[in-house]
Amino acid sequence: MPEIFRDAQQAQGFVVSQTSNIEAGVYARRYPSYDYASMVPVVTQGNEWARTTTFYSSDIVGQSQWISGSANDVPYADVTRDKHEHAFAMRGIGYEWNLEEINVARMLGQDLPSDKAMAARRVAEAFLYSLATIGDTEKGWTGLFNDASVTAADVAADGTSSSKAWTAKTADQILRDVNDVLVGIHVDTNEVELADTLLLPTAQLLYIAKTRLSDNSDTTVLAFLRENNAYTVTTGRPLDIRGSRSLATAGTGGVTRGVAYWKNPDAVRFHMPMPFRFLPPYQKSSMSFEVAGIMRTGGVEIRLPGAVRYFDEF
Repeated sequence: MPEIFRDAQQAQGFVVSQTSNIEAGVYARRYPSYDYASMVPVVTQGNEWARTTTFYSSDIVGQSQWISGSANDVPYADVTRDKHEHAFAMRGIGYEWNLEEINVARMLGQDLPSDKAMAARRVAEAFLYSLATIGDTEKGWTGLFNDASVTAADVAADGTSSSKAWTAKTADQILRDVNDVLVGIHVDTNEVELADTLLLPTAQLLYIAKTRLSDNSDTTVLAFLRENNAYTVTTGRPLDIRGSRSLATAGTGGVTRGVAYWKNPDAVRFHMPMPFRFLPPYQKSSMSFEVAGIMRTGGVEIRLPGAVRYFDEF
């Protein structure tokens, strides 16, 4: 007959061994609906207990001038450097077992259930997805979809009955709406920045995925867009086009929003100096154990606002 644990101290060895197996299974499981890492580069470098990250931006100043061969006042170029800091904070979510649950599992010859650990992990991933996309009001952080430093504008209202909706527009008008955004980033940054990623609300993405260029064409608007856009024409590389359910109401006033941006840590990054982890089990009372889960993050930082652009209400 399996041993019956009369208090949490007796059960500690069993709990510790069970926790290791549970954590391995939980970390191996993926949650694609909260796949924020596919949208924004996650940066885990640096000390996981650091309070802030510091970086410097630089620019050149100076202007050449006409001079004589005997000039002693040659103009100089110089470099300016600005210091920037971004704060980190810790977040937690855990789970617990009581003596009854432990003894029931032991009596039945079963492992402790992993559902609580999976629930904690899923809650953590859901929070990180929300933080990556729309930020956190308590911390005053914005996300990839709502940063005030990014230029935002509505698409043209030239669809049927002056509608902005893609469902009321022709294929040419939809393609124009997207390329206007991509070209706008390139032009407004003096051809320095290029957006290589386009995020669309899921409904709009599915619409252009099933809508043909014309009644006589087998090519969809999405297929044509992937191969014929300002980014691909300029670089020869494919434009990464993805959907996100959170964009359905991310625009100003709760309207749809699209996001075009350069998906590179130099432009936008999600700070995660300490990825989510479970701490060792802790006996918090004579009849229960607690397993705390912690993470440290700084949310999304858009370092190059010119490499990102929003377009709304389509």
